[in-house]
Amino acid sequence: MTATSTGKRATQPPNAAGAGSQRPAARQWLPHQHGAWAMLAVPFLLGVAASTPGAWQLVLAAASVLGYLASATGQAWLRARRRAPFTLPLAVYGAGFGVLGVALLLAFPPLLATVVVLGPTAALVVAGAKPGTRRDLVNSLAQAAQAVVLVPSAAWVSGAFNATSVAVATGVAAVYLLGTVLVVRSVLRERDSTAFATVSTGFHVLLVAPALLLGSVWAILALTLAVRAAALPLAARRRAGTPRPLRPVHVGAVEAVVAVAVVVVAFAALP
Repeated sequence: MTATSTGKRATQPPNAAGAGSQRPAARQWLPHQHGAWAMLAVPFLLGVAASTPGAWQLVLAAASVLGYLASATGQAWLRARRRAPFTLPLAVYGAGFGVLGVALLLAFPPLLATVVVLGPTAALVVAGAKPGTRRDLVNSLAQAAQAVVLVPSAAWVSGAFNATSVAVATGVAAVYLLGTVLVVRSVLRERDSTAFATVSTGFHVLLVAPALLLGSVWAILALTLAVRAAALPLAARRRAGTPRPLRPVHVGAVEAVVAVAVVVVAFAALP
């Protein structure tokens, strides 16, 4: 969901690109894919909205954060020329995720079913992290699918699992994350592709009719997301080459507002 900058490599020393030891220590512990935090938070909060808040959801939240950090650090480790600086963060995050993951599985054995989704998608993510491999659409969709699993998981560990609410929340999370992947890609990596922007906008427009079945507030939200899907690529193309182009930080700000809107509507309107 975030673009990897390659434009500065020509100005770096020959041994700088990909060399983990050249990066500030904080960058080895905290990944720079800021959009991933919304990808984690939104489905988790939708799962909370579809259930009753409970203490085990905090454990799941911590495990999810550690799992993401371990995954992102592992991808950086695979891509780096010098892997040693990433070894300690990877070990810490992996161990923390392992401890919390085992605790969750012991308390809620049905969570083991998430492997059906997490296994294949993890393989795709790892394959996309090989040196020289460009992060493609499949990789982004795999990460989105992993995040969607948080909805039923968060609802299940609450002890108040309502099948209807969870089904709606899971569907909302899936289309929201897919839409976000399409929109961000249409503005950054596929900025010059009118066809990709059309697909992204069309996908969001098609969501308006089904949203009406859930209620007017969902339809308004879907319409708002469709307008944003159409407006951002246009703004990106118009400002390309100008002194003030549309940058990832601008797109991220818009997507942050969208994420908050989705969560607020979910808490207000989920059955």
